[in-house]
Amino acid sequence: MEIAKKFLKKIVGEKRIHKIEEYVCSGNLDKLAQIYNSDKFGRHMYTPIYANVFKDIRRKKLNILEIGVGGYDSSTEGGASLKMWKKFFPKSNIYAIDIYDKSKLQETRIKIFQGSQYDNIFLEKVTQSIGALDIIIDDGSHINQHVISTFNFLFSKLKNGGIYVIEDTETAYRDDMGGNSKNLDDKKTSMNYFKSLVDAVNHKEFDNSLFKNKMFVNKISSIHFYHNLIFIYKK
Repeated sequence: MEIAKKFLKKIVGEKRIHKIEEYVCSGNLDKLAQIYNSDKFGRHMYTPIYANVFKDIRRKKLNILEIGVGGYDSSTEGGASLKMWKKFFPKSNIYAIDIYDKSKLQETRIKIFQGSQYDNIFLEKVTQSIGALDIIIDDGSHINQHVISTFNFLFSKLKNGGIYVIEDTETAYRDDMGGNSKNLDDKKTSMNYFKSLVDAVNHKEFDNSLFKNKMFVNKISSIHFYHNLIFIYKK
């Protein structure tokens, strides 16, 4: 396989081979992650889960927002998963936010806004610009307080039937990110917050003041927990 690939590179060139790989693997999320060098495969084995969840909607015209572009403060680095999503969802618009200016990474069907996920005024402007969202993926700061705050604000911006995803939830056990590995009942961690929403799915069966002021509770149909990954489905 590698010998054939090297031979093809000599004939048609590196860029051409890359385009061929993109086309042939457009429906294979694992391969696309490798082509674009996204850590959603390999370091994190998220793409097999994503592929299973998104397989029946990938050809729909969707608005997808990913929080976090990658590449830290470099204006030309990052955006691997945005390109991956663009290829996997051929009819969708891919949006992203990042605290650094990543405008140089924009291309057709990829638009990036600069700002903080912890700034609700900024998030409101972004969602007003985009409109209703079908999928939201939080791959941002991973700070527990940010993750919870962002969800509380953005879940209402998700269309009915939409999917909200939180990645890298291992930070719920890291002290430097606002997590806690010693007290697994710490209510301030993102993991415990989302575990509490499992009760919210069944909140009609009991009286609990925790959910009385949360308007989105009636909109949660199910919550799925995976290794370092959470999916929340909106009714």
